[in-house]
Amino acid sequence: MLVPLSWLKEYVHIDVSTEELCDRMTMTGSNVETVIRVGEDIEGVVVGKILTIEKHPNADRLVICKVDIGDRIIQVVTGAPNISNGDLVPVALDGAHLPGDVLIKKGKLRGVVSEGMLCSGEELDLTDQDYQGAEVDGILILREEYPLGIDIREALLLNDEIIEFEITPNRPDCLSIIGIAREAATTIGSSLSPPNIELSPCTGNIYSEAKVVVKDKELCPRYCARVVNNIRIGESPLWMKRRLINSGIRPINNIVDITNYVMLEMGQPMHAFDLDKVEDRTIVVRRAKAGETLVTLDDVDRELKPNMLVIADANRPIGLAGIMGGANTEITEDTNCIILESAKFDGPSVRFTSKELGLRSEASTRFEKGIDINLPREAIDRAAQLIQELGVGNVVDGVIDILNSDIEPYELEVRWMDINNLLGLELTPNDMVEILKSLNFGVRHRDDILDIVVPTYRQDISGMEDIAEEIARIYGYDNIPKTLMDGTVSRGRKTERQKKIDYVRDILIGSGLYEIITYSFISPKAYDMLGKEMPEVVTILNPLGEDQSIMRTTLMSSMLEVLARNKSRKVESCSLFEIGKIFIPKSLPLKELPEERQVLSIGIYGNDMDFYNLKGVVELMLHELGLFEKTKFVPVTTDPTFHPGRTAAMKIEHMEVGILGEVHPKIRENYGFNIPILLAEIDLDAMLDLSNTQKYYRGLPKFPAVERDLAIVVKKDVLAAEIYDIIKESGGDMLETVELFDIYEGDQIPEGYKSMAYSLSYRAPDRTLQDKEVDIIHERIINTLEKKVEAKLR
Repeated sequence: MLVPLSWLKEYVHIDVSTEELCDRMTMTGSNVETVIRVGEDIEGVVVGKILTIEKHPNADRLVICKVDIGDRIIQVVTGAPNISNGDLVPVALDGAHLPGDVLIKKGKLRGVVSEGMLCSGEELDLTDQDYQGAEVDGILILREEYPLGIDIREALLLNDEIIEFEITPNRPDCLSIIGIAREAATTIGSSLSPPNIELSPCTGNIYSEAKVVVKDKELCPRYCARVVNNIRIGESPLWMKRRLINSGIRPINNIVDITNYVMLEMGQPMHAFDLDKVEDRTIVVRRAKAGETLVTLDDVDRELKPNMLVIADANRPIGLAGIMGGANTEITEDTNCIILESAKFDGPSVRFTSKELGLRSEASTRFEKGIDINLPREAIDRAAQLIQELGVGNVVDGVIDILNSDIEPYELEVRWMDINNLLGLELTPNDMVEILKSLNFGVRHRDDILDIVVPTYRQDISGMEDIAEEIARIYGYDNIPKTLMDGTVSRGRKTERQKKIDYVRDILIGSGLYEIITYSFISPKAYDMLGKEMPEVVTILNPLGEDQSIMRTTLMSSMLEVLARNKSRKVESCSLFEIGKIFIPKSLPLKELPEERQVLSIGIYGNDMDFYNLKGVVELMLHELGLFEKTKFVPVTTDPTFHPGRTAAMKIEHMEVGILGEVHPKIRENYGFNIPILLAEIDLDAMLDLSNTQKYYRGLPKFPAVERDLAIVVKKDVLAAEIYDIIKESGGDMLETVELFDIYEGDQIPEGYKSMAYSLSYRAPDRTLQDKEVDIIHERIINTLEKKVEAKLR
């Protein structure tokens, strides 16, 4: 909420600096976001009066003005066509600063000295909202009388500071100047001086002018109405317009401005209807009827639903209760008689209507959070008072006040020692009474009990904990002594599964990958982007939008989107991983919660990365989890997301747990890539269930190894993994290691065949192996290869 400091000071005496006020308000729970200093980019501009205007001797379009600025008369050369003798104008003196970092210096124009500059509204960064006539083509002519030489910021009320407060949802009473003033008075120990609402004698009788019927008392606990005749629509005074602008509200006309002014000042939204446009001069508060529509003040034709609360006349809706009025009863220049509305509407009802229609307003924001039941009557009297003070209408005597709720304040009993025990303080009952009274609570101390009367505007107070919070924030959170937590609960620790996930995370980070976290919600279009049909998915009933309307069953689309985003931002290489959940429905429509699986996704592009870089990362992880020897990689050619010749499925003990490979060229084009992308998705839950991270010690070998090389020629479709398994199985316990060090196709190798060279290491744990023993094992390996894969020694 934007709070002009000058307006705040009207209701509370502030004798500290703005910085100290902001700091202290923040410490008591009214968090200050920022301070805006209005007019700080205008300096050295004063009000001057044009005494004479003479033609410039050396220029047809320039004139020489003598300008009285209070303490002296200066000469200014200007080309403005709209000035006259006697005009009051803004004058930028020698050394003045204007918006846009413009510096004004004394100089000569066509040989004539000019000691300053006459300013236009544009040069002062003003519009007609700031001051009527600011947007004319020429110098800004001031319409009011001001002392000559007065700073233009003071004259046009541009010398204010605006404090932006973050108002929490539980404190709707602070969505007003008076609400903030109450907090400020308590915070700095000052007195509060709210406006004294007194009306001049009124004539007439409201009951002969209008009628109000509240049909839905549950959604409208209170409705107040006043009638004003002989309305004189016009521009609001500058002080009101400036306060509205500084609070973020656009001035419209004096009547609308008064209702907005009261809303900002007191926190009570109001509305004014043109009473002559209200059929039978009757206001009816009811739910909308099927098929009814309303053109709201923003000129949008809105279709209403039967559960929406509306303000109607005898035949039709004329406003959305608590949100916005209708164009059919809008205040115009021809308005002669108005009926003012000040009410309390049900917050959830206003929120529902606002959401259904996609229409939010300053009024709906306040009604949604809750309005004090006593506020409508005070606010409508305040609006009537302002109408009288500004002389813009004749207020009719009387108020229609339909009350359907209790207006008495809430009372509760609290043990004061319970507050001390909760806060860890040793305050006396009198200390607490003093704090609560400063917050306008009624308090009486008897024995160990505090009898508390809660103001009706404090709808957030319902129990001891709320009272304790009020005492703590005013006493000062920084004054509460620091203590260690005391309890008998055991210290929390991670489960073995969580430790394993952290271990996987460390392995991947150590491999140079960065972790990402993406939303669990994706778009149905994600499956089209992956080239797959959409499986059964969990659909969100109330999604943020179509792009986040279903629960994901794969992490691939999210990973590819993040990779694409990095590529579009000129990141030339990127290696990422995500550990997240996918959601598989057990049946549709949902009758139980979906199955949640923990999945690992890896995505890589750039720096000439290929399939084997990705496979190397995965193999390192498998090795650390004790799964390397148990894992096989099987070619995959049918997955539409992946390249048919550069993709493999991961199988651990005959269970398929994942897929890895290069993304299909058509799919990568969907994400804006023209270079290879490597992608993997692994069922982390299944992999961790099979893992064994226990480490076993094996002593250094005492006996030497025997190294042999083996080069064979096989058909191109024979897998290296198949050959590896045959060698390991045939070699037995004496075969220590098998390493593939060369694959060759070309000259001297028949078409359709390839040469594969392996380094084999043999070792016995209890003796030095003889060549004859190694020859027997080596020959057995060769024979087995010949039989199973038709291998030939090269």
